[in-house]
Amino acid sequence: QVQLVESGGGLVQAGDSLRLSCTVSGRTLSMYDMGWFRQAPGKEREFVSHISRSGSNTYYADSVKGRFTVSRDNAKNTMYLQMNSLKAEDTAVYYCAGGIWYMISDYRNAMEYDDWGQGTQVTVSS
Repeated sequence: QVQLVESGGGLVQAGDSLRLSCTVSGRTLSMYDMGWFRQAPGKEREFVSHISRSGSNTYYADSVKGRFTVSRDNAKNTMYLQMNSLKAEDTAVYYCAGGIWYMISDYRNAMEYDDWGQGTQVTVSS
């Protein structure tokens, strides 16, 4: 059984930083592309970032490009999202997601990912 568990969320002020972690169990990460999505109250879930199975390719939403950095440590079965220069509009529940690499053709589409974490709340006060 595949399980994804996010951690690292919290309440911070605008301009601060946070690092989210997503630990995976029950899956060989070398076959697994992963992504971060977020959902703010009253809004649809939106793409934040994607990282390929080896970590060699990363992609970001325009809204976070230059501020967020995604990385992974397959030996630790963990993916990270370093979030710097946080803004009030980054406030959301952040979800990590994963899927077998050859099953994901559109990394921005949440429907392409098979496995999801329960989410972690990030609140940025202005």
